[in-house]
Order: sequence, then structure tokens, then C-alpha cells
Amino acid sequence: MQILPLWINGQRTSSVSSRSGEVTNPATGAVIRRVPLANAEDVNRAVAAAETAFPNWRDTPPLRRSRILNKFRELLETHKAELAKLASEEHGKTLEDAAGSVQRGIEVVEFAVGAPHLLKGEHAENVGRGVDCHSLLQPVGVCAGITPFNFPAMVPMWMFPIAIACGNTFILKPSEKVPSCSLRMAELFKEAGLPDGVFNVVPGDKEAVDALLSHPDVRAVSFVGSTPIAKYIYETAAHHGKRVQALGGAKNHAVVLPDADMDFTADAIMGAAYGSAGERCMAISVVVAVGDSADTIVAKLKSRAEKLVVGAGNQTGVDMGPVISAQHRDKIVGYINSGVTQGATLVTDGRGINVAGHEGGYFVGATLFDHVSTAMTIYQEEIFGPVLCVLRAATLSEAITLINANQYANGTAIFTSSGGAARRFQNEIEVGMVGINVPIPVPMAFFSFGGWKASLFGDLHMHGMEGIYFYTRTKAITTRWPAVSDKKVSSLVMPTLG
Repeated sequence: MQILPLWINGQRTSSVSSRSGEVTNPATGAVIRRVPLANAEDVNRAVAAAETAFPNWRDTPPLRRSRILNKFRELLETHKAELAKLASEEHGKTLEDAAGSVQRGIEVVEFAVGAPHLLKGEHAENVGRGVDCHSLLQPVGVCAGITPFNFPAMVPMWMFPIAIACGNTFILKPSEKVPSCSLRMAELFKEAGLPDGVFNVVPGDKEAVDALLSHPDVRAVSFVGSTPIAKYIYETAAHHGKRVQALGGAKNHAVVLPDADMDFTADAIMGAAYGSAGERCMAISVVVAVGDSADTIVAKLKSRAEKLVVGAGNQTGVDMGPVISAQHRDKIVGYINSGVTQGATLVTDGRGINVAGHEGGYFVGATLFDHVSTAMTIYQEEIFGPVLCVLRAATLSEAITLINANQYANGTAIFTSSGGAARRFQNEIEVGMVGINVPIPVPMAFFSFGGWKASLFGDLHMHGMEGIYFYTRTKAITTRWPAVSDKKVSSLVMPTLG
């Protein structure tokens, strides 16, 4: 049984923790490797390495940082299939889906390569007579990232390439369920020329998280996960004086208007609802069918859901792999049971699915509910699985009101051929990311990623320029070079430069 290491100060390092966890292949249920659960002493070692490396990395010109990042990007491209295989093996998603997520992570590295341009401050000449003003964007210090199981490569790459491009050092605490991608990326980053200590990886659970949140030398914390944990991360880290961005849960709605292209819409929603077995923070989990679109879209979704091929993610022809664990599978089944009990119409039932040759895997089939109400548990809570709920609304106004009343506000979409309806939707909807005939409106790396309300704790989103601002502090500098002949007059009056 392979026992994974930590990555501290540029090398594989054994943990001093006596605890370890099992890394499981969700398609088979088999334990494939073990991972140390880093303790406070492990975290202290990682922080010490990052703190020691920080001054030299901070003083490294952005152009030189950019060259290392560009070499890292090249190595990621070369090893993309390897990273996708690791992600599929430990998470369960299909190889094709895993490869797509790795590519989206690489795009953030591409954005970070532009550090010399991104880190330029502002300058204004003659803000007062003989007075100029300019600003600098400077790194904050040691930063930490705490990432979820569902995107083993992409979500970490939302964080550490931006932080490191800005001149910070970084400690990544990946999910103990999917640690291998993070450790492999650390090796590739070293191969690219990254100095030791700039990037460290400490897989672990709550003990490692709490050690990072309370450590006095960690200056900023990034997190992606469920809303209760995001709130805990935000409150705890902020209490210890840290800068925090904590992305939480979601209940993403897709509004379908009667004038939408129904076949296009059904195909789009299928991928958004059931891709990666619904284990995406941007998955569509609710369809709001407006007017007479409901019966049509439900029928089309039903016919497509019944044809989905469920199986091991590394097999050809599989549309949807397993969910992450037996515990999570049982939780999803519990939600399906509650939907039936509370009176929703079960159109397609994904319970009790059996995949030949993978009887020990954690599979749930595509599940579709109709006639769901906002009072039902399957609507109110984030299921994080392949369960799609259809609610019916009489008008677009009713659909907008329904979505805006939900506690989550991560992503949403509208399907329509009406520019007027789409424009009204994008302006009135209280959600952070909006798609118009785009089911999963994940922005490109040069735009920010993040939701509103209970989907985000903190003020700044991830990647894009908001990521740059999160990982830097702004310093304003006002300059005057007086001539010798200038009169030296003391004044107690508030200075004005205009």
C-alpha cells in the first residue's frame, strides 16, 4: 500500500502525525493508498519553510516569477493526462471530465504568467504643485489554501498560481480524499524551477485546518467547500486577523422560458446537472420551468436521463461516474427518499443502481423530480449529487423572485430566445455568476469566480483581478522633491494638494 508524503520545503517529507486516512477509488470501493493527516507540528514546519522562503521570493522580479510559472504551465500541459487520471481515480469523474477540469486550472496559470502586467500599480503626476502619487501592489506573505474533493487539480490552481505570481509563499491543504494531484503539481512546480519553500502541501483534516487558521504567520486563507464550513473558516481566520475568501455551497437554478430551444436546453441542462455526478459547486440542481415549458422540458430531460451510462470513470462510453464515498452515496439516497416522502413526483429514480464488475462502487444514477416546492428538503438543501428538481412558475417575474429568495447565490442560468427577457434577468437576479443560454457560467481565468449571499464569505472572489487584489496589499506613495530655494514654512493646517 502506497503511503503518500507531505511536501515541505521542496521535498517529499514524512509526517510526524500518528494519524492517516484512506484514499479510495470510488468506482470500486477499494483503498488504493494511504495519506498522512497532517497535525499542528507538520503545519508549523510548512509555515516555517514558507516564512523563510518569503523574503527572497517577494524580492524576485515579477518577470522571473512569470518565467517559472510559464515553465510550470508547460509541464502541466505535458502531464495533463497523468493529472486527469489521478483525479478520475481518486474522485471518480470520467477521464474526459477530469481532463477538462485540469485544462481550466491550467488557464489560471496562463493568467498568472501575466504577473508583470497584472502587478502594475497606478500613477498620477502633479496631484499637487510638484507632487506626484503612485501605488504599489505588494504581497501579503504566507498564504494558505483549503480545497475540496470535487476538483483535485482545478480548485487548487484557482489559488496558488495567483498567490505565488504575486510574490507570496503558499501552503495547500488539499482534501485528504484526493491528495495525489496536489502532491504531483508540487513536484512539477519544483521541476519548473520554483525555489524550495515557496509551495508546500500538507494533506489533512480539521486538525491541519485549525492549525492554519490560527497560525500567526499565515496572513491570508482561501477556501472552497460547503457553506457551514466556509462560514467557520471565515469567522475563525478573521478572528485571528487574517484576510479570508471562503466560497460556500450552492443551489443553482436554470430558468427555462417557453421560447427557448427545448432540445438545446435539455442537452445543456443534462451536462450541467449530471456531469461529474452532480458534484460541482456550479451544477444546475434546480430547473424553474416557466409557463407551458414545464411538460416539454421534463419529458425531454426524462428521456435523456434514462439513457445516461453510469460506470467507472476510466471506462470508454461512460457518461457519469460514482460519487466520492459510500457515506455521501447514502446521504444522496436519503435526500431522494425525502423527496418522495414529501410529495415530489419522482420521474427518474437513480437509487439502487448496480454496475457490473464494480459492485463495491459508490454509484447513484441520474434522478429527476418534478412538481417540487420550495418547502421541500430537496429544494432547500445542497444535495451535491445527480439529483435535479423541477419547479414550475407562471411568469419570469415569479421565477426571479423565487431564485432571489434562496439563501444561495453562486450561479444561475436562463434559457430563452428573448434578448429583453435575458437582459432583465441578468440585471434583476441576485446571483454572482449568470449564464444566458450557458448552463454553467464559470468565467474564464481573467474574470473572477464567486457567488453572493451564503455562497461567499469575504469581499473578493477567486482568480481574475480580484484574485490579484486578494493576494496583494496596496501601498500609496506621495512624492515631492522640493528645490533648495523653496520656502520652508511650517503649518498646522490640514494639507491640500489641489
